[in-house]
Amino acid sequence: MLIKEPEIESEETLIIQEKNFNTGNVCIVSGAGTGIGRATAIAAAKNQLMIVGLDINEEEGKITQKIARDYGGQMVFIKTDLCKDDEIENAVTEASKLGQIKYLANIAGIQHVNSIEDFPMEKYDHMQKLMLRAPFLLSKLVIPHMKKSSDQNGVIANMCSIHGHICTMNKPVYNITKFGLRALSQSISAEGNGKIRSFTVSTGFVKTPLADKQIEAQAEQRGITKEEVIENVMMGMSRIKKMMTPIEVANLIVFGFSQHARYLIGGDLLFDGGSVLTY
Repeated sequence: MLIKEPEIESEETLIIQEKNFNTGNVCIVSGAGTGIGRATAIAAAKNQLMIVGLDINEEEGKITQKIARDYGGQMVFIKTDLCKDDEIENAVTEASKLGQIKYLANIAGIQHVNSIEDFPMEKYDHMQKLMLRAPFLLSKLVIPHMKKSSDQNGVIANMCSIHGHICTMNKPVYNITKFGLRALSQSISAEGNGKIRSFTVSTGFVKTPLADKQIEAQAEQRGITKEEVIENVMMGMSRIKKMMTPIEVANLIVFGFSQHARYLIGGDLLFDGGSVLTY
């Protein structure tokens, strides 16, 4: 493994004084088993929310649950195949029994590196289901719960990417889904009347297993070394030659959930080291 996911240190977590951050309010986090999903679940738990973590990887999901509880937070893990509607519906039903659903973080994602002409359609279908349909269905199911809360407010975060702004070669479906998540956030916000709001977080490469898994494929596709992939492809356009950590991304999501971000309605938090906007 060339990219090692860093341990989450307690002092790295953003803690916000927020009236709605309490264990009576539920935050659902998809992809909670590893990477940004794990960090988001832990950060939100440390901010006193009741976390319901979803992931198909039960072993890693239970590890996240233990870490969150070790930090004094509240978290329940539900093994969920996000490509199956009935499992998503069950997860939301179970989450609603633990308190008032007010927050949703759609984090789960995968990557497949290939050109459009060689891209397997079964992989296309899988990525669309996991990275666009599941966030849409989760949003569809939680919004009615949010509307029933005392202040009728709720927030949905969608994990985007610089690939929701620019398209790089050999990642066509990842590009499509990330652009789609920005549209989803804006659509939710257009219908939310300022009460149900949504936003995206767009980063460059983050120190996660997802980033590590694509290095070999990128090297083969581009005919360069793995080290050159990291230096020239992953960090090439970034002004900061250091990948973000999962907890740094999670902190942005926690901020976006809070009252301090009440004007973040359909917007995007672009934290990419300048990759998109500077040349």
